[in-house]
Amino acid sequence: MGGKISNNLSASRVTFESSHPVEMGKSGNSIQCRILGEVDFPAWDRFVNGHPKASIYHLSVWRHILQQAFGKSWYVAGAFQDGEIRGGIPVVHLKSLFFGNFLVSMPYVNYGGLLADDDTLGDPLLDHLIQLGEKLKVSYIEFRHIQSFYSQLPVRDEKVSMWLSLPGTVAELFQVFPSKLRAQVRKGEKNALGVRIGQVELLDEFYEVFARNMRDLGTPVYSKTFFRLILETFPAGARLVVINKKSDLPVAAGFLLGYRDRLEIPWASSLRQYNSLQGNMYLYWNCLKFACEQGYRIFDFGRSTFGSSTFKFKEQWGAQPIQHYWHYHLNSSVGLPKLNPQNPKFFLAIQLWKQIPLWISKRVGPALARHLP
Repeated sequence: MGGKISNNLSASRVTFESSHPVEMGKSGNSIQCRILGEVDFPAWDRFVNGHPKASIYHLSVWRHILQQAFGKSWYVAGAFQDGEIRGGIPVVHLKSLFFGNFLVSMPYVNYGGLLADDDTLGDPLLDHLIQLGEKLKVSYIEFRHIQSFYSQLPVRDEKVSMWLSLPGTVAELFQVFPSKLRAQVRKGEKNALGVRIGQVELLDEFYEVFARNMRDLGTPVYSKTFFRLILETFPAGARLVVINKKSDLPVAAGFLLGYRDRLEIPWASSLRQYNSLQGNMYLYWNCLKFACEQGYRIFDFGRSTFGSSTFKFKEQWGAQPIQHYWHYHLNSSVGLPKLNPQNPKFFLAIQLWKQIPLWISKRVGPALARHLP
């Protein structure tokens, strides 16, 4: 882990133990649920690293990243049996005047939710998070799963991740692509596009492309600090990929984050005025090539709405959909939250945001984006 993350944060703002122990296991010993404290985090990380379904976003270091980048509090509701962690759910508290007061597992990223040795731990952990939500006076709790753990809760299922199984060599990978796709990649080469793969030294160029693309989409951009902290925290698994013209002008860029056998591209952008150069195709090809060369077995293209244009873009590479289940515990009579660009309430704001100067979007955007999950 990088050494620039401060360790002086309190373990959590709220601590209490579940008043409803759950009997479980052959030994008959009860499960106790509580909010983890700082002393528990090494054990929690060992549990995460040993669990086959864990994501990098379950690790406790995200409490520092999200606190420093967004000013948000991170908690883990943990389930213990015989003093050992058997499961848990990390959540982040988001509260703002315009977007509301709620808990999410996990915001800003693609994965989160329940991680447990036994799926039956889902209900006692849910009960415990409901208690936490009551203390924080949240209107709802959102769980981002890739398994349907909570059939009793309202769910959204239009989101999918797109995963591509990787062969052993780059040559094998290239040959499985359709001829049209291979031609687009070769066009990037013919246009003399350059590629650089690195870390913090490429952050300014990545951010310039990313911020401009987000402005053009009408979406507030995350702070540069957020990306810097991830790069510094995960030096072995985090990389930036920048595609540039001969003039060294960056035309496309992506952020890669690897964990175990899967390499994910959670953030990627390209500049529309250079679409004819095939910079976006060349970006993804070089990311896939890097994944193969580094020995990853799965390339994760990130999250999309099923059937959308981004879904179809990822599908053309051979990626297969992995279903997401976003479950909601609602503390009020309102319907499911819609904090996304498809909400008609945000239409005018999105159109106006597309017109503002880039320097304003980079200055104001992070203050808004930190409240959006």
